[in-house]
Amino acid sequence: MAESKELQQIVERAVAHVLDRQLPKLQAELVKNVLAELPASAATPAPAAAASGTTSSSGGLVQAVASIHAGSSQKEILKALLDTGSAYAARIALFVVKAGAANGWQCRGFGGDDSTKDFSLDMTAGPIAHAYQNRIATPGNIAEMDRRFVEKFGGPENEQILVLPLLLKDKVAALLFADGGPEGNLDTPSLELLVLATSAWLEVSSLRKQAQKDIDAVPAIDRSAERIPERPAPTPSASAFSDPFAGHSPKHTATRAPEPEPAAEVVEVSTHAAAASAASAPATATDPFAGMSSEDADTHRKAQRFARLLVDEIKLYNQAKVAEGRRHKDLYDRLKDDIEKSRATFQKRYGSTAASSGDYFQKEVVRSLAEDDLSVMGATFRK
Repeated sequence: MAESKELQQIVERAVAHVLDRQLPKLQAELVKNVLAELPASAATPAPAAAASGTTSSSGGLVQAVASIHAGSSQKEILKALLDTGSAYAARIALFVVKAGAANGWQCRGFGGDDSTKDFSLDMTAGPIAHAYQNRIATPGNIAEMDRRFVEKFGGPENEQILVLPLLLKDKVAALLFADGGPEGNLDTPSLELLVLATSAWLEVSSLRKQAQKDIDAVPAIDRSAERIPERPAPTPSASAFSDPFAGHSPKHTATRAPEPEPAAEVVEVSTHAAAASAASAPATATDPFAGMSSEDADTHRKAQRFARLLVDEIKLYNQAKVAEGRRHKDLYDRLKDDIEKSRATFQKRYGSTAASSGDYFQKEVVRSLAEDDLSVMGATFRK
């Protein structure tokens, strides 16, 4: 038992090491990509923004995106969106979508951060319905909003509003309402960019959480005969997404039986949920395991994950050899001992199971180590 726990800790450190190395690079790439989508007009101050003293330069947007990406939990990320977005709109509010309803969470510029809390938007018409159904930023007129909204919160001087969908896992997880207030300060391109950056970073954070779950789900690797270099344990971080809407119970549903938090759509859109849904749905032609029993299909999927984990570990501890081997096309000769030890580990666990026919370890070596180029493995690699 102690040996199994120790091996699990080794795997956890290895995966955490990879994530810590790759996330800064991924963050920089996300910033680069979202800025590439920014219209040229957003790189210079908009007239309304300039008049009100708001900085709408590309430098200001980079800082805003960096603030969003500095968030380590969903609550921090969404608050950063509202804080940075308030520089590009006089009033801005986030409404979380759950089961086809959009309920207020927090806002800026409405007189208090909780002014819109518990307010339910009308999802059946106007720019709200258009943004939700078409998943695109939708400008509109305040007169097109639900009369309850106008009566409670009023409208901007120029009557122009903007509704933006925040997507997570190809689903509208929230709607962002914005308007220019009395001075007409509403920078649509910049707000679109910030929502796009927020969606992307929520995806990254969700994947990081999922990676930790996958570590816990994979059996410990039986490699007690090998000496694996000790790695310093990573600095503890928030490995699970906290619910930014904890304790948020809409007033208009107080008499109903308790329901899951509205933020569940945002917080827990994980591949585990997708897998559970897929398991209950009819098998499709794109499912490589269609036609198998659920038990055999599960074994094949676990074997694939285990093969990826083994090969990722080889790459992690042999980065220089991998680079040299690819360059000189003798990768197998340089990594033969590691590859064969990992192959034996894989065969020990899955060689006599239904997954043995998939040859997943061999396929993962070619896919991940050789990047699908067999020639870099060298002449001694068995095909």
